[in-house]
Amino acid sequence: MQTAAIIAIFAAIIIASLIAAPRRATVDGFFGGASAAGRAPGLWVLVLSQVTTWIFARSLMNAAILGYFYGIWGTLAYAAYYGSFLTGGFIVGRLREGGAGSVQDWLGARFGAAGTGCYNLVIALRLLSEVFANLLVVGLIFAAVLPEIGLAREVSIVAVALLGLGYSAWGGLSAALRTDVLQMSVFLVVFTVAFVALLLSPGFSLGAVLTAPGTAGAWNGQVLLLVAFLQVFSYPAHDPVMMDRGFLADRDTTRRSFLHAFWISTLCIIAFGMFGVQAGLIGAEYEGQLLGTWQQMFPPWLYVALLVSLLVSALSTLDSALASAARLVVEEFRIGARSLASGRIAMTVFMVLGAALTLWGNQTLFDAVAVSGTASMFLTPILIVGLVMGRRIALWSYLVAYGAAILGALAYFGRDWAFFAALLPEGHKYEQLLVICIAVLAAGFAATLSGARRA
Repeated sequence: MQTAAIIAIFAAIIIASLIAAPRRATVDGFFGGASAAGRAPGLWVLVLSQVTTWIFARSLMNAAILGYFYGIWGTLAYAAYYGSFLTGGFIVGRLREGGAGSVQDWLGARFGAAGTGCYNLVIALRLLSEVFANLLVVGLIFAAVLPEIGLAREVSIVAVALLGLGYSAWGGLSAALRTDVLQMSVFLVVFTVAFVALLLSPGFSLGAVLTAPGTAGAWNGQVLLLVAFLQVFSYPAHDPVMMDRGFLADRDTTRRSFLHAFWISTLCIIAFGMFGVQAGLIGAEYEGQLLGTWQQMFPPWLYVALLVSLLVSALSTLDSALASAARLVVEEFRIGARSLASGRIAMTVFMVLGAALTLWGNQTLFDAVAVSGTASMFLTPILIVGLVMGRRIALWSYLVAYGAAILGALAYFGRDWAFFAALLPEGHKYEQLLVICIAVLAAGFAATLSGARRA
């Protein structure tokens, strides 16, 4: 019964999204998000779109899993990344104050094609990882609710990929903005009901949750919180979905949208993380990325609500990632004319690649999502010294900072390889990540400051 309910509700949401997508697509709407009448999105369209594209399915799962293992510290560590709305809003404000229309505009004016090329490579990998990560959660959910069907995971991934691509390719960014409002509204209603049910459930203690050490102890959650603080300045600048939305409306509307998105998304992430913390507190066995755990813990209707929340968040992120992928390929890489056909081809390529990685099933690709924050850290010294302090930075400095960040990301991804294992200190992977982040920032700032001159 609960399986039928999940499928029926999710199908209804997909149909509603198809209906909500604009009937007539324009080039400006596809790439720039303008309505059919040419109007920029309003405040709450931007807010809901920002929130729903950042609390994507893998983020919700990560917050809960970290809460299970590291208690409230694990959930807070993941929530700290949502400070990116504050740092991202600040970066966008400074860019627009200087007349730049995107991060690429600013980098291109200072470092030429090499500057934008390095940056675009990082965000292309980021977009691909978002498609992969969300389809992966879809597969996990349907494999959990349809265990008797051997191909449930594969069929669900392909079906959601095709349906998501269908309405995304029709309207581009304008479709993503309109459907984000619908999908986020559904998410907030469903998740609020689920969260209230958690608060009122027998045995739940808010005090216990807020002081829970987790099943593996709080230390690694505290270490990850330090990592988040080190990455939170550069993290939003390498997320094209957030950055694209920073240039759609006037500056005041944009600034307020970032502030509202910060507190709404942070509360959602902490609240979802509490489901994982509670599972750890009652001693529930970790099963199926917590999906099996929750099935044993909660009544069927609450389990359905949680899974629908995850599915909605996955769908809402897919369309936005594809819209940003189309803009990246056509407007930044300049592959193809600025037309609907070129944008749709770019979307299709990204969706096919993301689905292929998901179906491949290599679980080490989870790390591909985690290392993107490390790869983005070359932007911290570049933006602080160049954008905030107003210094001119030599190209070699930029390339050294970029190389250090890419090497750091590779070191974390390949921490078990003999070469990196010999360099990294023994310890938990988050302790190793903290050391890597400190080294990346030290090398990046040393190079950037050495090559900086007064403008």
